[in-house]
Amino acid sequence: MASYFDEHNCEPTNSEEPYHQNGLLELASSLMKGVDVFDPGAFDLSDWDQRLPPPAARAAVQSLSVVVISPDQAGDKHSMNLTCPVCLLEFEEPEVVQEMPCEHLFHSGCILPWLGKTNCCPLCHLEIPIDNPEYEELRKNKLQQLRWERLYI
Repeated sequence: MASYFDEHNCEPTNSEEPYHQNGLLELASSLMKGVDVFDPGAFDLSDWDQRLPPPAARAAVQSLSVVVISPDQAGDKHSMNLTCPVCLLEFEEPEVVQEMPCEHLFHSGCILPWLGKTNCCPLCHLEIPIDNPEYEELRKNKLQQLRWERLYI
């Protein structure tokens, strides 16, 4: 009887190589960001964190709107999505939550650590300001390039 690896025409992984549990998520994220998946160097996972947008600016985080969930909003849970998209817990009434500029609501304990790592909304990827002028310039250039590409499509 042939071994599993022979039947599936593959090799066992080297246990000394780092195992990346989030490989599929990284691939999906790369596809969403327009990374050339056929480029052999596109998935060098050693520099994966360097491709994430930088943390949000402290001033931008401090200026996020604070919303108090009222009894009316909490009672009308069917017409409004009143759950935190990060932890999936329903907002209670009265509860103070953070509102991103895109109007998505989050528990402070959920969104603040996220914004300490990246400057975008976890749902719609709207970016808020950062303290890195080089990245801001890169972002502006990418947006301008996308606009030009759309003109020729």
